[in-house]
Amino acid sequence: MSYKTLLVHLDDSRRSETRLALSLELAQRWDAHLIGLYVVCQDLLRPIFRQDRTLSFAQIEAHEAERRDKARDAFLDAAERAGRSAEWRAPHGPALDVAMLHARHADLLVLGQQDPNDPASFVAPHFVGDLLLGAGRPALVVPYAGEVRTLGENVLVAWDGSREAARAAADAMPLLQRARHVGIEIVRHHGQPLHDAPEGLDVAAWLDTHGVRASFSTTPHHIGVGTGATLLNRASDLHADLLVMGAYGHSRARERVFGGATRTMLESMTVPVLMAH
Repeated sequence: MSYKTLLVHLDDSRRSETRLALSLELAQRWDAHLIGLYVVCQDLLRPIFRQDRTLSFAQIEAHEAERRDKARDAFLDAAERAGRSAEWRAPHGPALDVAMLHARHADLLVLGQQDPNDPASFVAPHFVGDLLLGAGRPALVVPYAGEVRTLGENVLVAWDGSREAARAAADAMPLLQRARHVGIEIVRHHGQPLHDAPEGLDVAAWLDTHGVRASFSTTPHHIGVGTGATLLNRASDLHADLLVMGAYGHSRARERVFGGATRTMLESMTVPVLMAH
C-alpha cells in the first residue's frame, strides 16, 4: 500500500516552504506524483494587505500575481531539483470550494496549521478543519512552529474504537509500515471500565497482519485536561514525530462544529498530525 498522488497546499505564508520540502520527501518515499495547489484568501481586504490601505485594486491584483508567480517558480524549481513528477495548480474560485474539489483527487493532503502571527496563512475560517471533514481524504497537518526533522519514524496512533479512529489508522498504513516504532494510545476517561487491553490487543493484531508491529498503552484522562492535550503530552513524552487520529465534527447552521480533541489539535498541535474523518 502506498500514496501515489500527494497534494500540498501552498500559499504565501512562512511555512509554505516547509510543507513543500516535506511533501517532496514523502513523494520520494512512494514515488508519488505531487500536486502543488496554490490557494490563498479571496477576500479583497485579505489580512496580508490590510496594513497598507493606500493600495488600489489594480495594485493588489498585481501584488497577488507576483506572489502567485513566485510560489509557482519555487514549487517547480524544487520539484525539478528533487527529480519528482509534479503539477502546479492555481484555480480560481472560492478558496474552500476549489480546494475541496482538488483534494478529493489525491491520496494524501499536506496542509498547514494556521499561524495566528502570520496573516498570509489565513485562507478562510476553519479552512483546514473544513477540508478534513469534507474532502474524504486523509490530511497530514504540519504545525506552524518548530522543525520537522523526521516524520513517521516514531508514530503514536490515538485509538478510541470509533469509525474515525479506524479510518485514520487505515489511511496512515503506508507511514505505519515504514515506521521504526508504532504505539497505540488509549485515553481512559474517569469511570471508564478497564476493558481496553483486549481492544488494544485487537488493534495491534490487525496492524500485525499488515506488517506493522505495534505496542499499546493506556493513559488516564485527568479532570481539567482534555483528550487532545493528553495525547499531545504523550506524544511529547514518547518523542513521537507523528500523531495519527480521527477527526470529529459535524455541520450545524452552515458552519462546522469540531470535536474537542480535533479542535485542540488544530489550534495547539506540536507535532505533525495525520487526521481522517
